[in-house]
Amino acid sequence: MPVPRFLLLSALLAWGLIAVTSASARAQAGDDDPMARRLAACTACHGPQGIELEDGYVPRIHGKPAGYLYNQLINYQDYRRRNTSMNHMVAHLSPAYLYEIADYFAGLDTPYPEPAAAPATAVAERGEQLVRHGDTRADIPACAACHGERLTGVQPNTPGLIGLPRQYIMAQLGAWRVGTRHAAAPDCMHTIVGRMGPGDIEAVAAWLASRPIPTDTHPVANAVLDPPLDCGSVPVPERRP
Repeated sequence: MPVPRFLLLSALLAWGLIAVTSASARAQAGDDDPMARRLAACTACHGPQGIELEDGYVPRIHGKPAGYLYNQLINYQDYRRRNTSMNHMVAHLSPAYLYEIADYFAGLDTPYPEPAAAPATAVAERGEQLVRHGDTRADIPACAACHGERLTGVQPNTPGLIGLPRQYIMAQLGAWRVGTRHAAAPDCMHTIVGRMGPGDIEAVAAWLASRPIPTDTHPVANAVLDPPLDCGSVPVPERRP
């Protein structure tokens, strides 16, 4: 009888695998990188370079802000996000170690996958409108207002949206819509997705997945001072008088 996948991944993380899972991982991190060896269970699904993702429902975590990655690990630990493998693997890890994991992946600067094919014209136009400009009549703010003009994320806690599979984006927006994914209150994404129409999630996901990768893929250094909604996971820096 095959070993359940989540148990296998959990064992790999807990035991600190001696060797990384592929030659490309060794080339990226180096054979003598103890953190890479300890996180071999992570790269088993998220990829050693964040390119060859398992099935379209696995996100790229390389290069995302450490604060965002840490928040997500805590969300999995607290079951605000639900994935059997992730919930099980982080269940007994300390906050300090979770941040060490987040900081490690945030520091990886690896290539991005090729963009997906462009969607149909009507879908692309609606997706671009929502991402770039939002929809004032539906009270939907632009994705770029928080995730940055280049959509590469904003320090310290807002993720980039480029290089993600369409299926993953759709799954996460859908999870927020039905309430199976949560963030720290106030949960701004749950509010935003609740205002989106039936075809909006597909349009946003398809357009984002087809975006060419910008020359500078790093998160924007300066936090958003005036976000369109309050987000519990993204503290707003104090404004100077």
